[in-house]
Amino acid sequence: MFVAVYEFEIKEGTETSFREAWLEVTKAIYEHCGSFGSRLHTSDKPNILVGYAQWPDRETWQKDRPVIDEKYHRARKQMLDCLVQSKTVYELEVSDDYLRANQSRSPNQD
Repeated sequence: MFVAVYEFEIKEGTETSFREAWLEVTKAIYEHCGSFGSRLHTSDKPNILVGYAQWPDRETWQKDRPVIDEKYHRARKQMLDCLVQSKTVYELEVSDDYLRANQSRSPNQD
């Protein structure tokens, strides 16, 4: 599995708009490009969000494929309008994995 980690610096006051657009862009990439999905996180730095996307492999992530989806293109523009800058911070190959799909745990589980 391959993971790309992104850092987004957004304009003041655009977090809600960015997050809504990010979700639509992520859904389209999941549907049309073969990703396993993505997560977006707030950080302890003002106006900095961190996202990571999981892919089956680096080749699938790098493959250029046009997304013909008007909703995607509108959301991508909305995302870009909110950005000061964005960058890919890490490109990672998974070496060991113990991320659980079901996050609910009883108090007595280790």
